[in-house]
Amino acid sequence: MMAESSPDVLAGLVAKETWTAEDHAELLKELFNITDAARKFRGILADLEAAHPDPKGTEAVKIGIARYMLCRFHGALEALGAGTDNRDRRYFQGLCCKHLGQYDRAVEEFERARDRGWDDVSIDVQLVEVQALSGDTDGAGKALAKLERKIADTAQYHYLRGLIDELSGFTERACEAYQQARSIDENHAAATFRLAYHYDLHGAEDDAIELYRRCISRPPVHANALLNLAVLYEDSGQYDKAVGCLRRILMTNPHHPRARLFLRDAEACKTMYYDEDRARRLARRNAVLDIPVTDFELSVRARNCLKKMNIRTLGDLIKTTEAELLAYKNFGETSLKEIKDMLAAKGLRLGQALEEGSDMADLLGPRPANVSNQGVLATPIEHIEFSIRSRRALDSLKITTLGELIARTDAELLACKNFGQTSLNEVKQRLAEYGLRLRETT
Repeated sequence: MMAESSPDVLAGLVAKETWTAEDHAELLKELFNITDAARKFRGILADLEAAHPDPKGTEAVKIGIARYMLCRFHGALEALGAGTDNRDRRYFQGLCCKHLGQYDRAVEEFERARDRGWDDVSIDVQLVEVQALSGDTDGAGKALAKLERKIADTAQYHYLRGLIDELSGFTERACEAYQQARSIDENHAAATFRLAYHYDLHGAEDDAIELYRRCISRPPVHANALLNLAVLYEDSGQYDKAVGCLRRILMTNPHHPRARLFLRDAEACKTMYYDEDRARRLARRNAVLDIPVTDFELSVRARNCLKKMNIRTLGDLIKTTEAELLAYKNFGETSLKEIKDMLAAKGLRLGQALEEGSDMADLLGPRPANVSNQGVLATPIEHIEFSIRSRRALDSLKITTLGELIARTDAELLACKNFGQTSLNEVKQRLAEYGLRLRETT
């Protein structure tokens, strides 16, 4: 059972002229026992910043540590840079640089913290993590082996072993190491996040949600944990919880681009009307229209003409008129009859998709008016209504327009982490609404 936080202890810490690493640890312990700790601490920082708008010396170190605790890493570096040059300032500058991916500078700051009296083993542990994150997993493994005798029984050792394994591609071994770290310290933030992410990628969504919730239960709460949890909540239809996670990010960083984008999607999902009957009709239509014309018995002449006209599916055919077919060289009435009979067997006809007011036109979905095909291909992905999971996958593939999207194949999209058949079907449906489809390999 948790001990309740003492208002006097917290008030005493806040009143101190500056903070050290020991004060940081004490603050975390006190905040962990407070309901809505993040909101409480945002208020504390706001008061500190109002009292010291241009902090220097010891106050700058204090405000820098406070900003670090709220994951405002750039702002923390700015404040710490004006602070008293001591071991605490340098250590927290190293932590900020590590989280920002500024690995060379992180190494420099940790070494300066060591020079100013920080514990050697603690610095070596940080340097192993930075080395692994920067891509030198072999070097990190050797450095960790040198530390093993000193830290082998700690959660941090097993976390670092897992991190090196994960970044080297040994994901199952990494998972076991993270679990071992958490068996020693169930609140080890980094091991908990990495294990949650492993479960997330491998479809164990309930386990991932439970661990992400642990990650955000105590400061510092990193945006990635909230973002990933929001995605899982959105996928399971818990839109209010997804919105809550994203708003927590934006309270700390109002201009966070991905949080703003995901929030718009999650809020749209809350009010989105799902026409199940239309969805079934679309699915049936797609199944028929995606049938290749090569699946039907056609004469060699008809088959060759369709191939040369780049008509590959029944969907291509119903967007073609009789006149267009007859105008093609060597395509006569006999070939036309073959095609019409083939379509009639499927309840379709030539030019059907082009006829205004037809059921097929409705099924094909809305297409922007007065926009050329080139204009459609330039449509930004951010203007298309995708689920958070699909949008995140497209973002990781650096796909920014419909033109870039249709240049990809099914296999390329499915190879993206956390992108499954449901997401692929969604992408195909959105493209169909613009009369487009993914690139085919044959």
